[in-house]
Amino acid sequence: MQGIPTSLRRLLLASLACVLGAASLTYVVDPLQLFRASRLVAAFYSDDTRVQNAGLIRSQTFDTAFMGTSLAIHFRQSDIDRALGVHSLKLAMTGSNSRQQSFVLEQAIARGAKRVIWAMDDFIFIDAAGIEADPYLSVDLYRRTAKGIASYLFSAAMAKESLFALLRSVPPLQEPLTRAAPYLPLKFALPDVDDIYALPRDFDVASGYNARRTLAAFTYITAPTRSRFLGEDYGYDVMVRHFERDAVGLIARYPDVTFDIYFPPYSILQFVAMRDASPATLKTVTDLTARIAERLSQLPNVRLHDFRAIKAVTHDLDNYSDVIHHSPVVDAKVLAWLASGEYRVDPSKPTAALDELKMQVEAYRVER
Repeated sequence: MQGIPTSLRRLLLASLACVLGAASLTYVVDPLQLFRASRLVAAFYSDDTRVQNAGLIRSQTFDTAFMGTSLAIHFRQSDIDRALGVHSLKLAMTGSNSRQQSFVLEQAIARGAKRVIWAMDDFIFIDAAGIEADPYLSVDLYRRTAKGIASYLFSAAMAKESLFALLRSVPPLQEPLTRAAPYLPLKFALPDVDDIYALPRDFDVASGYNARRTLAAFTYITAPTRSRFLGEDYGYDVMVRHFERDAVGLIARYPDVTFDIYFPPYSILQFVAMRDASPATLKTVTDLTARIAERLSQLPNVRLHDFRAIKAVTHDLDNYSDVIHHSPVVDAKVLAWLASGEYRVDPSKPTAALDELKMQVEAYRVER
């Protein structure tokens, strides 16, 4: 009878030692680089941007933060730096909303960003959970609270990443494990921060972006059984409230930070789809972006750029993989336009580009 408690005690002590050992390993290796930039082992990065961004903000040197949704996720930091003469940190998150974007940007500004480049989609302002209750973004990890640090150090997944990172630092294993990393069950498999969510350099642009795919997407979203999703969760009053809180509120709190905000060049079919299948949504979007343009034009630390009426790009359906996502060729054009200021909104005529877009949408006829 006396052996049972002893065995149980040994089991508990052994379990505790394993847990503390795993936590110590994660602390020392620090795969997210939450405590320090990688020195003991080679740095690796993850495409899980909502988690990765917390470490990037802590470990990278930057003066400019680049934010957006999936429309901005494929940009490379090196291209941004070269085109705009900055030292950027890409923080774009697929499917992100304005609360998430504003929160992450505020963390980057607190760490030294003096310029923000923000690809502002209208749909980021739809209703969403409060940032403290957001199940997809750990604010405690970003803030490095005791809860956030504990969730990081005592994560079995992070212990696994740490172990692989440690093994990759052993010279005989370094090359084979680095080559195999993208195919292993690892999140932190990218050796270059420039490759986070970027398309492979040998990506076949013509096969990924072409008119056939764009028209197929248009047909899909305008089908009578699916068209109701075009305006799902779109409500003008709610979206304006979120814009004021998440965008204007952030900009007003940091008057010394310059905000380059741009409306991405969706294909003309994005708006034509709304025109044909959900006119109320099109009115909400145009009313909202008119309000955004007028409001942002009043703020002295904002430079607003509107790329939505550049017909040579938005009417060429070979530039897109669906009705909104544009190719790397257009990525380069966006950076060139930001650098030149060619499509910067004149504060005295904040809706001029929107008015041009409205006329284009009204006149456009789909060729199938």
